[in-house]
Amino acid sequence: MIPAPPAGSITIAGKPVSRLGFGTMRLTGPGTWGDPDDRETALSVLRQAVHTHGISHIDTADAYGPHTVEHLLRKALYPYPDHLLIATKVGMVRPAPGQWKPLGNPFYLRASVEASLRRLHVERLELCYLHRIDPEVSRDDQIALLHALQDEGKIGYIGLSKVTPEDIRYVLKYRPVAAVQNVLNTTDCYDPAVEMCRDLNIPYVAYRPLGAGAIANAHGPAAPLHWLLSQGPHIAPIPSTSQPRHLDQIVAAVQNEQA
Repeated sequence: MIPAPPAGSITIAGKPVSRLGFGTMRLTGPGTWGDPDDRETALSVLRQAVHTHGISHIDTADAYGPHTVEHLLRKALYPYPDHLLIATKVGMVRPAPGQWKPLGNPFYLRASVEASLRRLHVERLELCYLHRIDPEVSRDDQIALLHALQDEGKIGYIGLSKVTPEDIRYVLKYRPVAAVQNVLNTTDCYDPAVEMCRDLNIPYVAYRPLGAGAIANAHGPAAPLHWLLSQGPHIAPIPSTSQPRHLDQIVAAVQNEQA
């Protein structure tokens, strides 16, 4: 039996999934680098999210580790339940712990998608985001490569991460945008893409929904998640945690709001 989805459902990449998703960025070592200190706990958190709490939208990226979390997902959840959406991202390289650099070279993007397919052990990435638009590479070339991979059946739906309304409009001239993933929380509380996505019926996936660092640790999850969910039914927050107890608190916060 599949648990009821926390905070209700939303359709992303053609699939009804839980509106409360789970971000996997914290399931690595410090600086989003290398393996987590406790690998078994990381695997347990992933299983808890899906099998205990009914979260069916898991967000990851090849840059988390790099590669670490995609391996963890396969270990924890493969064979994947039919109702589960695993979204990943390509287009970011990791020179060192805590360092991030966009890399939109089409050859690199293709190699990254092929590698994510192998790590996740799937024939198609259901939802693949361009992690960042690389300002040093032609935007046309980056988007065209993802469209080519979509035509080849290696990507199901294409999403955009950390983009402006102008970026979204540009891509929409060619093909649909399945989801937009930008930072949104009670501190970073304004993003013009929120209204645009609402008007165009594009799911808006809010990353870092609980804030960051000391701010996130100083407040419980209830108030920031309730604020996010009140911004519109197209908003899908993806809080991240490495601790089973904290995940329980996150889910309880949105379930209490529904009650």
